[in-house]
Amino acid sequence: MKFTLSWLKEHLETTASVTEIAETLTDLGLEVEGITDPAARLRDFTIGKVLKAEPHPDADRLRVCQVATADGETQIICGAPNAREGITVVIAKPGVYVPGIDTTIGVGKIRGIESHGMMCSEREMELSEEHDGIIELPSGEVGQRFTDWLAAHDPAKVDPVIEIAITPNRPDALGVRGIALDLAARGMGKMKPAQTVDIEGQFACPIGVTIDADTATGGCEVFAGRLIRGVKNGPSPEWLQQRLRAIGLRPISALVDITNFFTYDRNRPLHVFDADKVKGDLRIHRTTGGETLIGLDEKEYTFGLGQVVISDESGIESIGGIMGGLATGCTDETVNVFLEAAVWDTVQIATTGRALRINSDARYRNERGIDPAFNMEALDLATQMILDLCGGAPSNRVVAGKVPDVSRAYRLDPARVQSLVGMEIPESEQRQSLTALGFKLEGNMAYVPSWRPDILGEADLVEEVARIASLTKLQGRPMARALPGVPKPILSPMQKREQIARRTCAALGYNECVTYSFIDHAAATLFGGGDDATMLANPISADLSHMRPDLLPGLLRAAARNQARGIMDLALFEVGHAFHGGEPGEQHLQVAGLLVGRSGPKEVHGAARAVDVFDAKADVEAILAAIGAPAKVQILRDGPAWFHPGRHGRICLGPKKVLGIFGEVHPRILQALDVKGPAVAFTLYPAEIPLPRKTSASRGALDISDLQAVERDFAFVVDVQTEALTLINAAAGADKALIEDVRVFDAFSGGNLGEGKKSLALTVRLQPRDKTLTEAEIEAVSGKIIEKVTKATGGVLRG
Repeated sequence: MKFTLSWLKEHLETTASVTEIAETLTDLGLEVEGITDPAARLRDFTIGKVLKAEPHPDADRLRVCQVATADGETQIICGAPNAREGITVVIAKPGVYVPGIDTTIGVGKIRGIESHGMMCSEREMELSEEHDGIIELPSGEVGQRFTDWLAAHDPAKVDPVIEIAITPNRPDALGVRGIALDLAARGMGKMKPAQTVDIEGQFACPIGVTIDADTATGGCEVFAGRLIRGVKNGPSPEWLQQRLRAIGLRPISALVDITNFFTYDRNRPLHVFDADKVKGDLRIHRTTGGETLIGLDEKEYTFGLGQVVISDESGIESIGGIMGGLATGCTDETVNVFLEAAVWDTVQIATTGRALRINSDARYRNERGIDPAFNMEALDLATQMILDLCGGAPSNRVVAGKVPDVSRAYRLDPARVQSLVGMEIPESEQRQSLTALGFKLEGNMAYVPSWRPDILGEADLVEEVARIASLTKLQGRPMARALPGVPKPILSPMQKREQIARRTCAALGYNECVTYSFIDHAAATLFGGGDDATMLANPISADLSHMRPDLLPGLLRAAARNQARGIMDLALFEVGHAFHGGEPGEQHLQVAGLLVGRSGPKEVHGAARAVDVFDAKADVEAILAAIGAPAKVQILRDGPAWFHPGRHGRICLGPKKVLGIFGEVHPRILQALDVKGPAVAFTLYPAEIPLPRKTSASRGALDISDLQAVERDFAFVVDVQTEALTLINAAAGADKALIEDVRVFDAFSGGNLGEGKKSLALTVRLQPRDKTLTEAEIEAVSGKIIEKVTKATGGVLRG
């Protein structure tokens, strides 16, 4: 939406500058997209006077002029035919940029004689297309800025143009008066009274209008018009042409320019028919499909079914609310004109405009909504302007349909401004703002003006109050606490575990995957699923037919896709739910990780190696520690079938309390899913980890003994199938209060141990609490350790 400052001042009495108006409009929600200020590019031009003009000695068409300027007398060479002594001219001194010729003036020699500047024509200053001679001013002081002279004598030439962006909910701002109303409500000036007129018809209108029954609903609400007889069409007055040119419209003729003026001045699209070209009465109806019309843009349009048009006896003459037809358009020969003002259904305007691909000013406004209550007044105001500019005699109005009743009211609750916006605005100021915007207040009820279709509830009243008060005054405040003291955590313990697990996996170098919750039947079967309970009734594809029983199939599929593209070393993880049934709640949270390939890139020292089960075990221990799992756990066998039977472990707190599983992925699974090994994986179950008994946010006191610890080494010969963890647990159970740590430091098999035997060496750390241990006490504990391990494993102490 474009308008000029002088146009705005036709409705708003204000002394505000263009900058102040632009800032206020943006603050009101009418964002200023650009300002074109002609005075800015002309600010360096000044007024001078030709004191003497003599022919150039070496050029017949040039004259050597002595010109009085602000810097004294200056010599300028000029080729204009009207360059002569005594005239007042516009000077561009050296260093001034002349926009019309895209040149910065300098000091130069023309045929051997120096010239210090330039005397300008209107085209060279982009004021008009006039270039037959230099500008001759009827007045002006030497040295005066040319823009100051224009502002006083021809302000239209330096009238700033403001362009604003219009949101779809503000059709009222598509008229200059609507914009002025917002500025006045903010206090940027005072609204001037709106022009009113009451036209009395001098004869009955010979053209009748009707609206078909199927069009009166959802097509055309009301159609009003009148004939104006004996008009003299032609160019519109200069003031009107300048106003239209300033906003980018091409003046056509007085009748057409008047309709364009009201389109922008009052957001009121109108249309004029050459009445002598209209055959019979006008009928507003819907198309049956296939009809054609050549529009005013000289393009042919073919209509579909149900589009609203205006026809006479000879056929379609106009596309209702969008564009008129060329056949009945007004020309300079028009002497009888039919003026139309109608209210159209916004949805059908949009639908028809899109179907026909027409983007006109009329469509833009009609599809957003115009003021229906202004329809008859607009017809009279436009009639009066036609009479003033073109003469003629008006007929009575002819009307079909009825002006729609859009009256509505909502309760004004002053307290809602505070609750919805967070601003404290006195009730008196709220009421004043709404009144200034055109609302009528009766008690606590605010009646919405007919030109504001966007106001549809109490919250919209609050928005208007806050908008006028300026949301820039809104101050941020912390939200009040519901309860005193430290607020409760937002995340539940399980959500917190999930978050920590995700961050820990990423910190360990894994890349997160987010895969579908659905997998194919074959993969689901490999991981203990694929039954009818988890089958989808309407899968999006055959490869996504079942709910996943585990996260590992998705990670293995992702690994296969990466390997197919040459990426062989992978560390992937996912946090999500797996499904053990098809009913709500039959799912469990998992944290799954997958390592494929080598532990690092190839390098000269050969440190990179194939990933193994202990890489997965180390990462599992780090994740479990981060999410609060107990430090002492059992690692048992008998894991699921998708892990290697001899290279995996179940992390348990007991035979039935499984916290997770880690190990090598079974070669059969890798082959089925087309993954090239080695590959190790883990699956953790965060919900199985017991919640801490102590929920305090503070940590307990650090417990460190000040007594010397003692370490003793033991080597046991046991069966080769005996797990090291069995020895560790047996040794640790010899004296739970005194034994602090047990670890394996050596393993040996073969030699003189015999077939099927191995040697495991343990270091046991004893940490006294009360007193330093004596040798006898140490020997007693050592005896218990040997006894426990021997009983648990059947092994013997190695000599």
